[in-house]
Amino acid sequence: MSDVSVSLPTTASRRAQTSGSMHSSARWWVLAAVSLALILFLFPFILAFTNAIKTADDYNAYGPLGIPHSFDLSALRDFWNNVDFTQKLINSVIISAATAVFGVLLSLLNAYAIGIGRIKGGKKMLVLLLIGIMIPQESLAYPIYYLSKSVGLFDTIWSVIIVFSVLQSAFGTYLLSAVLTAFPREVIEAAEMDGATPWKILWTIVVPMLMPTLAVLATFFFIWTWNEFLLPLILLASNDNQTVSVSMGVLNGQFVQTPTTTAAAALLGIAPTLLFFLIFQRTLTRGIAVGAVK
Repeated sequence: MSDVSVSLPTTASRRAQTSGSMHSSARWWVLAAVSLALILFLFPFILAFTNAIKTADDYNAYGPLGIPHSFDLSALRDFWNNVDFTQKLINSVIISAATAVFGVLLSLLNAYAIGIGRIKGGKKMLVLLLIGIMIPQESLAYPIYYLSKSVGLFDTIWSVIIVFSVLQSAFGTYLLSAVLTAFPREVIEAAEMDGATPWKILWTIVVPMLMPTLAVLATFFFIWTWNEFLLPLILLASNDNQTVSVSMGVLNGQFVQTPTTTAAAALLGIAPTLLFFLIFQRTLTRGIAVGAVK
């Protein structure tokens, strides 16, 4: 009996050690995979930065993958001054922020009417919105160009804001209507019994509960609008109204292109979006987590 009593704990301890080593090995494999994914994700940023600070001779001598042997900010400065990057940055911030606000507001009102108001034909409207999401922007370029010329908004940032607010709200309406369809009717009925109007129910009950989801939607709208190229290129003809993405796209046609200047343009184009994401990553993570729990 004494031998059995001693062997049982020993066997259990060995099994625990084996299980612990397996879990430890699995964690190391997961850590290695995440580290590799992080390196692959950061590689374009690192490559753009290292080439942006090189001189032309350094780039020609060691190539794009070589370690920088110089630190020269002339490529960044030349690109910034040549395209008037300050004005482009202001235009992109205004357009993206306004689109995020108006797009979320329009999506909220549409989804509130479909999801809680239960208007007639709501499902058919969602089908139309889905069709609108799948339509490529290239097919909308000429009609939007013609309409903006007709109403006198061509070559103004308002034309881009209005167009993108409507286009982005198609996805936002579909997303929020799915959330509001499952909204607890007891809360709405209790508010109606207290004499609350639909407008008051929207702003005092629905919006506070949907705030994390709305923040995530606004973040997506901002980033998507920031990266748009085709419609801003068509609707914003003058140099003073163009955006960051357009200034990067027309660099080759307007100025003498060098590899270091191209790297500087890529770095300056990526940096604001990355900075915006780092600032609002907690809001984005919290909103996605809350939406998953709900």
